Amino acid sequence: MTMLSLRLARKHAATPQIAAFEFVAAEGGELPAFDAGAHVDFHLADGCVRSYSLCNDPAERHRYCFGVLREANSRGGSIAMHALQEGDVVQVSAPQNHFPLVAGEQHVLLAGGIGVTPIWSMAQQLHRQGQRFVMHYAARSRDSAAFVPELQAMPWAEHLHTHWDDGAEEQRLNLTALLAAPQPGQQLYVCGPQGLIEATRAKARALGWPDARVHFELFGATVAPQSGDQPFTVIVASSGQRVDVAADQTPLQALLAAGVNVPMACEQGVCGTCLTRVIDGVPEHRDQYLTPDEQAANDQFTPCCSRSRTGTLTLDL
Repeated sequence: MTMLSLRLARKHAATPQIAAFEFVAAEGGELPAFDAGAHVDFHLADGCVRSYSLCNDPAERHRYCFGVLREANSRGGSIAMHALQEGDVVQVSAPQNHFPLVAGEQHVLLAGGIGVTPIWSMAQQLHRQGQRFVMHYAARSRDSAAFVPELQAMPWAEHLHTHWDDGAEEQRLNLTALLAAPQPGQQLYVCGPQGLIEATRAKARALGWPDARVHFELFGATVAPQSGDQPFTVIVASSGQRVDVAADQTPLQALLAAGVNVPMACEQGVCGTCLTRVIDGVPEHRDQYLTPDEQAANDQFTPCCSRSRTGTLTLDL
């Protein structure tokens, strides 16, 4: 994996809980290009790796910008990010993109809370390319929403619609109205809390949106043992090592404890960093990353959250 050294050039509070970051190349010069929807993996203290979406215009090569929510139940990533000070140097992966813009005649962008970061980047790219789009931004309140002044100052601000849960009824997010009567060539993108994404996908399907035109990226998902979970054994194909996975343990936890190196980031089944090829056995998919067709193929799975339907699962590790 290509790694980059970035220096934190500017940091400020976008809201009481969200910090805005502007990084530049530690040694100066241009940064690798990226497309809207891309993220980088930050390698933080104590081996913590977390993915954060770029929010600036992909035309900019002199900086990478991010917004990071200080999570109430942080597993270390947001705490480490919020602890960074201007001048600090961090190691990150080159930009990767699992949430790209696709060809379409009109684009509907929907952001919930901190999910605004990749959506803002998309709006900037679409405007620069002269494409038709509309952006909807929903949050619990105006005070909890990051980057509102910056968004309202954009040259495309007439395409921006904000929705605050504590505001007047007529301005609150109405998915039925927003998604009604999908037109040919329309593409829908949604990023934010899991509940918003699930509600948007369900409403879009009910209103006739083809699944192929509904694109989404989660910032987090629930990973917890389920009733009836059974232990199983992972076989590491490269060495033949057998690793027992307890009923209340993820395969990733068991593999790491056994000294098997597995790339990881979110540990919640949403980023795809730990995606591993399955050589033998049948996985039980619990991720939010693979499509239904990819899950049905049963030739890869995410060990951070998924399990096995068979007593053993042989992995390409």
